This record gives sequence, C-alpha cells and structure tokens, in this order.
Amino acid sequence: MRYLWAVPAAVIGWFVAGFAPTYLAGLPDDSTLFVPAGSGRVDLLVLGGFAGGVAAGFLLGRVRYAVPLVLVVAAGTWWLSGHSFSARDLLITLLAASALGAFFGALGTWSSVVAAFALALPLAWYAARPAAHVDGVHWLWQLNGLLVAVGLAIVLYVCCWRRGWRSAYFWPVLAGWYLVSFAVVNAVKADGIDAATRSFFETFEPLVRDYWPWMVLAVLLAVPMTALKLRALPPPPPPLDPYADRSNDAVLSDDLDWIDQREPQRRLLARYNRATPDEAASVKVQP
Repeated sequence: MRYLWAVPAAVIGWFVAGFAPTYLAGLPDDSTLFVPAGSGRVDLLVLGGFAGGVAAGFLLGRVRYAVPLVLVVAAGTWWLSGHSFSARDLLITLLAASALGAFFGALGTWSSVVAAFALALPLAWYAARPAAHVDGVHWLWQLNGLLVAVGLAIVLYVCCWRRGWRSAYFWPVLAGWYLVSFAVVNAVKADGIDAATRSFFETFEPLVRDYWPWMVLAVLLAVPMTALKLRALPPPPPPLDPYADRSNDAVLSDDLDWIDQREPQRRLLARYNRATPDEAASVKVQP
C-alpha cells in the first residue's frame, strides 16, 4: 500500500526537485521543452537529473524500485517534451545522472551519513542559483553566505539523524565534500574541459576565503540542532533477554538438573520405621 502514494510522489519529486526551477525562471523563446536541446544545458541535465533522482530515491526507499522508475520517467519526459532520441549524448547524460541520484537517495533512507553525502551536491546547486540574479557585492556576500551556511547546517544535521553523535566523526569529511560540490557545480556549468577544470580548482579559494565565517556559524548551528533532536528522542529500549522465553533447563546443563528438583523435607530426628505384621511374622525371634 505504501507504493500507491510513493510512486506518484517520486515522479513529481523527480521533476520538481530537478527541473521546476527552469519553469519558474521561464523558458527562453516560449519553448515548451523542459530542457532546451543544446550543449549549454548539459549542466541542467546533470545537476537536475541527480537532484531529482535523490528526491525520488528518498521517497521510494528501495534501489530496485527507484532506479528503474527514474529511468522510465526521464526517458518518457524526454520524449513527451518533444526531444528526439537521436540526441543520445544528452539523453544518456540525463539517464545516468538520474539513476545515480536515485541510487544514493535510496541508500540514504537506510544510512543518514549516505543521505547527507547525497544531499550535499543538490544543496550546493540550489545555494549557487540565486547569486547570479543579485547585484551588489554586499548583498551577494550576505545571500551567498547565508545559503552556504544553511546548506552545511542541514547536511551536518542529517548526518547525525540515525546514529546520533557517533556520526559526528564524518563532519570534517562531509564539510569537505560540501565544498567540493560547489566546485563540481561550477565545473559542470563551464563550457569545455579546460574551462571546467579551471573552474573546479578556482572555486575552493574564494569560497573558503569569503564565506568561512558563515561556515563556522553553520557548524555552531548544527551542534544545538543535533543536540535538541537527540534530547527529543525517547530513551532506547532495554536489550532483549535471549533466554526470556526459555526455562532453566534450556540454560543449565544435564548435570545441574537437580537444582530444579524439589528438595526432600528433612527432620531433626530420624523416624522409627515399624515393620508390618507380615514382615514381623516372617522374622524368627531368637531366644
């Protein structure tokens, strides 16, 4: 019964999380294609497909269901929107990104650490989008810094969702992957291999130099968020006794069975056993 609502929700989540921002921004030249056919939109195919796949994987929670579903939905949307299957490079890019996102999204329902790593790239992509429409260095620094901090706080919070503070050991690695995700986003948006490589390596220095106060604020915010979440959880149940449904015979060995036997009643003075009349008659009395 769960998949009656999970499958439609996964289809909607794939489209909304990955490609709804394109519709909200307005398609160029009154186009009806959900992704304009052109090499300049490879970034939307990669990042949108991965983000939508992560959302679909979270909703379904099973790799064997999530990956085939997003492949069918991506191919069907590609065909229904007016694209031809002759553009195999773009279609394969969309299918691979969607399947990879669905894989990590489904694994994230079992491990909160994997979920945090899967969310890092979509959150970095979302955080970098509004900055292109803001004028002014001051507002750009505040908006970008706020979005970077919110994304990092969410990622660190999700990391400790299931195992608590034991997963905090992954925070340094997760923060590093979050920074790498910004570099991946900028590299995917760049045209050409040389430009993508240069954009990838040039992202770390300005991001760390300009927004390190916001990242420190995000870590300080993630600590009380995780602490409050763990305090709100009920105490863990006591461990089950593996021998609760068994008797002592199942635990003790055979040479200790006398413990379960009823101890005979003991008397201070031994009782005189009188002989029966038959026994007395059979006994010959000596003169």
